[in-house]
Amino acid sequence: MYNILVLDDEKEIADLVELSLKDANFNIYKFTNSQDAINCINSTSLDMAILDVMLPDIDGFSICKKIREKYNFPILMLTAKVDDVSKIKGLSVGADDYITKPFNPLELQARVKSALRRFYEYNNSGSKNEIIEIGALAINESNHKCFLYDEEIDLTPIEFSILLYLCKNKGKVVSSEELFENVWKEKYLDCNNTVMVHIKRLREKLHEKPKNPKIIKTVWGIGYEIE
Repeated sequence: MYNILVLDDEKEIADLVELSLKDANFNIYKFTNSQDAINCINSTSLDMAILDVMLPDIDGFSICKKIREKYNFPILMLTAKVDDVSKIKGLSVGADDYITKPFNPLELQARVKSALRRFYEYNNSGSKNEIIEIGALAINESNHKCFLYDEEIDLTPIEFSILLYLCKNKGKVVSSEELFENVWKEKYLDCNNTVMVHIKRLREKLHEKPKNPKIIKTVWGIGYEIE
């Protein structure tokens, strides 16, 4: 069970974060003032911190900076409004992610799980360069695992190779010919519908709607694209 520190001077927000994350089986250390949170950080084995930006005593940026002097666990900032200046400031002192109030508890759970997964699970099986994350999709080239909304997707080697190639070419339209020749390592024939069939099966495993896929998009007459 992961230990997560939650700091927000608004008790209602702190309670909501605690309730949401306890439902996801996390162990929560909840605080509404900065000094108590700092004492906990220095005396407890934590796996992640969720910090409010605006606090009456010591602001979240300063606490984030203090954490980074000793620890490298993930830090998520809670803020009423994310502007570019605040985001840059937070990232510059070591924050990993932001979530804006008011937030959806399910989104909070997903962001927390994603941050923990990146830091504690993926990094143990390969370097950061071997992990590609696009939205809720995460694919690890090192251990051939794929996750969607924190659930592992069981892919065949060919399906994994197709998805990996598309992810590596994010934002680019990949033709069926290019995809086939790079995955199967054979010459593509115009009458070959192998790619289309595998894309269809891959979309089914990713729970895509056939008429309106959100992850693997068809660019008619050209090929496929992951945006």
